[in-house]
Amino acid sequence: MTQPTSESFVEEGGEPAGPPTNWRLHLGLFFVTLVSVFFQGALQVAQADQPIDGMLGLVWHGLRNLHLGWSFALPLMAILVTHEFGHYFAALYHKVPASLPYFIPLPILSPFGTMGAVINMPARIRSRNALLDIGAAGPIAGMVVAVPVLLIGLTQSEVGPLRGGGFMEGQCLLYSLLKYVAVGPIPEGHDVYLGPTAFAGWAGLLVTMLNLLPISQLDGGHVAYALFEEKQNRYGKLVHFSLLGWFAYNWIRWGSIEPGLVWGVWFFLLFGLTRASGGVGHPPTEPGELSPGRKAVAVGTLVLFVLLFMPTPLRQQALIAETFL
Repeated sequence: MTQPTSESFVEEGGEPAGPPTNWRLHLGLFFVTLVSVFFQGALQVAQADQPIDGMLGLVWHGLRNLHLGWSFALPLMAILVTHEFGHYFAALYHKVPASLPYFIPLPILSPFGTMGAVINMPARIRSRNALLDIGAAGPIAGMVVAVPVLLIGLTQSEVGPLRGGGFMEGQCLLYSLLKYVAVGPIPEGHDVYLGPTAFAGWAGLLVTMLNLLPISQLDGGHVAYALFEEKQNRYGKLVHFSLLGWFAYNWIRWGSIEPGLVWGVWFFLLFGLTRASGGVGHPPTEPGELSPGRKAVAVGTLVLFVLLFMPTPLRQQALIAETFL
């Protein structure tokens, strides 16, 4: 996600000074996030081998098996780093000031050990072409890594009969296609039990999907505004409040708030972030046309969002396989 923080504009082709780089902060957050993601990967291995008793047992198992978390942590961090530097290098190309990524560690509370990262861009972007490039570069770059990671991980995962316990990962059109490519047709009543690398690849799909929501300062908001201009502010509000609808849908369908919790949390998180930056509406750009190639990229990026959309991102596993809807 990229987050402008001021009212100033940046001319495409100008050479504004970027925000000062606090190397200790950037490297410190990256290191803590890396350890946190290793910790979550280690928990997957530990929980597969033996039961864990209580919070202290959870922490102890994670720390003791930290070195075993590499098969989850390294591919997931590769996806996240590639995503963020896609934004960063696109900003450099357009001479738009941008910070290095601020990674956000979140052990235990997040199944991934992180909430991703954010890049600070202390100026609005005047050019629609630059806005499109910067918004789309992160998701596209991240998917270039996430898809092969997921395919490799799926070939290392097991197909077995559904059983209670654990969590069911969200289904989307692209994920279903990749499962078919990697493991072939799955018998009724069976599913793929993801190994750590496959789970990292699936997490890459989920993170990309959430970032491509066409709302305000999310990547999808940048892409949609570059394509639709001021009309996107109306569309963004509708999409934002539709998250509560998806929360309600999951509550009604599964009889619990847990399956739709991602949508509820994301709604209030985005509400706070967008209010802090002036509201749900996207900061304006100056009049100008997208190049034909960039229009195609914008449409393709929004199609990618549809292919990645997961109505139920994560839920307690039931005995019946989940369909797309």
